[in-house]
Amino acid sequence: MTNGANAPSAAAAPESKHAHSGSAYSGYLYIAASAVFWGICATLGRAAFTGRLLPNSGIRNIDPLILSQCRTSFSFLVVAACLLPTRGWKRLSVPRADLVRLFVLGLAGIAASNYFYYLAIQKTNVATAIIVQYTAPVWVLLYMIARGAERPTISKMVSVVLAITGIALVIGLFGQGKLQIDAVGVTAALIAAFSFAFYNVGGHYILTRYDRWTVLLYTTLAASLFWIVVNPPTRIIAAQYSLAAWLFLIAFAMLSVLVPSKAVIVSGLEPVFSIVIAALALKEVVRPLQALGILMVLSAIMVVQRPTKADLVAPIAGPVD
Repeated sequence: MTNGANAPSAAAAPESKHAHSGSAYSGYLYIAASAVFWGICATLGRAAFTGRLLPNSGIRNIDPLILSQCRTSFSFLVVAACLLPTRGWKRLSVPRADLVRLFVLGLAGIAASNYFYYLAIQKTNVATAIIVQYTAPVWVLLYMIARGAERPTISKMVSVVLAITGIALVIGLFGQGKLQIDAVGVTAALIAAFSFAFYNVGGHYILTRYDRWTVLLYTTLAASLFWIVVNPPTRIIAAQYSLAAWLFLIAFAMLSVLVPSKAVIVSGLEPVFSIVIAALALKEVVRPLQALGILMVLSAIMVVQRPTKADLVAPIAGPVD
């Protein structure tokens, strides 16, 4: 009787381990899929700006501002439509102090990062924009060192040098046949990186208090309200975007924001997928020195994102590009 009672327990252990393993593998698949989606979206944005996506559809009239505005506005509407019926406003309400923090995060984090990232893509190319933006963990590290929350270890300081040197190679500062640098595009990419860094530092505190969907609800609301002031509906109507353009904007928002992810891993995968997809779809050439710079930046990010006591260096809030 004792053996019979113990038999199911013995059999359950391997099954539980197998189930855990299967769950882990499916998690990695979701992460990789998320990276692919974001990579596709970066390429779609560049294709729209350059007129290579449905040339006669009017999509080329879409600029970084309207792309950022629709991305956050459509995302807010979808998240609100999903959360409100199940949770209600009372469960979603937050104290005023946290509401202010969420709105600042939405403006300085999501709105700024989105706009300057897409402006960088428009003015330069996908490789330059995404690699410069994804140095955000390095800037977070420097901020944490300045605050005394992190120790400036040799490996981390080397990663900073790697990242900065890698950026210089990616944007074409060195080597023959270097790229013609667009000052506006490179500056926009750097601002996007700093904004992304701010989003990660600010998001760390907020995500210890609220789940990511509540944070996404309020940050996209803040960004949406800001863009309505900057670019009111009357101006959008006057632009007379085509049906194809609106369908593109809706699809873009769904693909780029509402796909769950593990940002710590995606931040390493997304630049790779984005550059490869852009190279295949848009024929964007990555020169040898650029490729070396990309590898240097990605290596630096991997070193910086190793778990720390403060656990703030990794972009835990999720990509906002």
